[in-house]
Amino acid sequence: MQNLGVAITGSGSAVPATSLHNQTLSEVVETSDEWIATRTGIRQRRLALPSESLSVLATAASSQAIAASGIKPEDLDLILLATSTPDDLFGSACQVQAQLGATNAVAFDLTAACSGFVFGLVTAAQYIRTGVYKNVLLIGADILSRWVDWEDRRTCVLFGDGAGAVVLQADKSDRLLGFALKSDGTQNHHLNLAYTGTSQELLTGVNVTKGTYQPITMNGKEVYRFAVQKVPEIIDKALFQANLSVDQIDWLLLHQANQRIIDAVAQRLNVPEHKVISNLAQYGNTSAASIPLALDEAVREGKIKPNDIVATSGFGAGLTWGAAIFQWGR
Repeated sequence: MQNLGVAITGSGSAVPATSLHNQTLSEVVETSDEWIATRTGIRQRRLALPSESLSVLATAASSQAIAASGIKPEDLDLILLATSTPDDLFGSACQVQAQLGATNAVAFDLTAACSGFVFGLVTAAQYIRTGVYKNVLLIGADILSRWVDWEDRRTCVLFGDGAGAVVLQADKSDRLLGFALKSDGTQNHHLNLAYTGTSQELLTGVNVTKGTYQPITMNGKEVYRFAVQKVPEIIDKALFQANLSVDQIDWLLLHQANQRIIDAVAQRLNVPEHKVISNLAQYGNTSAASIPLALDEAVREGKIKPNDIVATSGFGAGLTWGAAIFQWGR
């Protein structure tokens, strides 16, 4: 059986209505707009209200992507939800499937933190290339405001909530030109959202743990150093696989973690500023949602046009990082 190509044919995004500006955040924790903006490039972020759920945001982004690709929800064969913050620890992809009415799709969650969208893109492509599925919905969505310590000014200023989605379809030509994925668990301790429990005795000599997940902890210096070193390397690897040079790419679209990381990576790769996509100032770090959210905005603004070559990279907890080179549209 011949392997099929992959095309990314539609995008969508959704963010909560509530904005939290740096200035307002300084009423919650000791910080300032100037302090946050100069160190991170972030001006504001969106926060999900208690009444808003991850599945609702993911469904809204997905509906747009499905419409943009010209298919119907029942045409979907597979739904991948890249998230670290499901509404339910057993996963939220099936809720999204039900809310969309995607009755023919199998759905499951995929967790790779801020690398989730890129890891999901590569995973989705394998199902299509092997001829198993024709239409795949890939969602990146996170509500990290649930898991932030609002008294820790090093982390609470960084994160925001949102969702982005794309539809991948089987196509005669293959638009996923190259990719590379990496993990290094020896550096896991630099970025965590860890479970902490206390021992509870059920019977004499039989103990279990009762607890919950604790807020995000991060060694910012180490994560910054890791990203600036590893991301240009992995993009180079993906470009090599795609048989392209860096000057042949139209856009550099990195996970929106910190403007200083984005600038440093672009500099190392010699990508001019006008080719770099950034919407970090408005949304902060939305984890798995950041790449598809920025992609959808750039597509809707008419920046990214059909056949444009996009180099994208996600990096974060795990530690994980990956890159994909794709051509937008059919």
